[in-house]
Amino acid sequence: MRRAVLLIVFLNFTLAAVASRAAEVKDFRIWAGPDKTRAVLDLDARVDYQIFTLDNPSRVVIDLKQSRMTGAVHLPEDRSSGALKRVRHGVRAQDNLRVVFDLGEAAKPKSFLLDPAGGHGHRLVIDLFPESGGAEIEPAPSWSPNPERDVIVAIDAGHGGDDPGSIGPTKTQEKNITLAVARLLHKDLNAMPGIQSFLVRESDYYIAHAERYEIARRKRADLFVSIHADSFHSPKPSGSSVYILSRRGATSEAALRLAEGENRSDLIGGVKLNDKDDVLASVLMDLSQSATLESSNDVAGAILNSLKELGKVHKHKVERANFAVLRSPDVPSVLVETAFISNPKEEKKLKDPSHQRKLAKAISQGIHDHFHSMPPPGTWIANHRQPSRHIVASGDTLGGIANRYQISVDRLRQVNKLNTDRIRVGAVLRIPNT
Repeated sequence: MRRAVLLIVFLNFTLAAVASRAAEVKDFRIWAGPDKTRAVLDLDARVDYQIFTLDNPSRVVIDLKQSRMTGAVHLPEDRSSGALKRVRHGVRAQDNLRVVFDLGEAAKPKSFLLDPAGGHGHRLVIDLFPESGGAEIEPAPSWSPNPERDVIVAIDAGHGGDDPGSIGPTKTQEKNITLAVARLLHKDLNAMPGIQSFLVRESDYYIAHAERYEIARRKRADLFVSIHADSFHSPKPSGSSVYILSRRGATSEAALRLAEGENRSDLIGGVKLNDKDDVLASVLMDLSQSATLESSNDVAGAILNSLKELGKVHKHKVERANFAVLRSPDVPSVLVETAFISNPKEEKKLKDPSHQRKLAKAISQGIHDHFHSMPPPGTWIANHRQPSRHIVASGDTLGGIANRYQISVDRLRQVNKLNTDRIRVGAVLRIPNT
């Protein structure tokens, strides 16, 4: 009997201890974007919290019930901390934790809790929106209705911020690879006469998929290119791929699995998708317009042909999948999977700055070839382009190539000194302007 009483007392004590155990803040992360600063508290359990602001000086205060934080909190030294000047924390009212954000200017906080997903545990996300409104997104400077305007290319580095994307065998994060390649591509394209590019994501912060292509639309881009690194549960798959949006969904099971994985990034970034059905239906209806998809397919083919010269490609034709980031209704859009980050050899190459430069060169060459073969009317390239080239791909015919570039078969034969209509896969054909 005494043992039973002692056991009951012990169990009650143990349950009380478990119930009162303080949740622990495991990590603190911050990303500064153009329109907001995002702070994330990584937790080992879900917590109750309150958030409010104080003035003179501007502060945001977060009180977490039955929580604790061990160690100091430091802002990153290698990049901007956005609205935050300093972060402090301390214990108040027994096991309650108070975290204070000292701000450089007044900001409006928006917060939400995220359950474990995408390799992360529980998270408290606090977005700080400057009361001044933040950075305004202006139309690209070179856009104008005159016949000498530049072609404008939006370069989207996939993932970012709290969404690392796929992670390689040695813990390489996709978001860092995509940003590195995007920056090099940006540099290459801006060095080409008649082309101006801009980065949709300039540093390590998250942007929702719909906002990415809306930025391209606001800047009146002629092309949207999203850079990614592929992944699979097996380390064997390798090679690069190029995707455009599919009207009817993915063209293969692998493409469907990949699209579903990329689309889940919005959940990791804290964006609710349950109110997007009507908008999505409208966008997909607009995308049924053949001109946008046809242009997407043309530039995707040019990029894929250029990547074939660099090395192995995963598929020898342009793939189609229902990627959320490709749903712009009026901007031709492509998604480039640079390699398989899940493949140890390709992960090593993706981390190599020399290979990153080669990837950027291959993508930029494909973009160059596309716009010099089919430049938008009223652009500098349309008025000054030189004869372009076409790399013969599997399934190409001389008549099909001539029709694509709107020239006669006889003219194509003459320029390339061909005595027959038979063409070899991999051969490079010169494409005259007229």
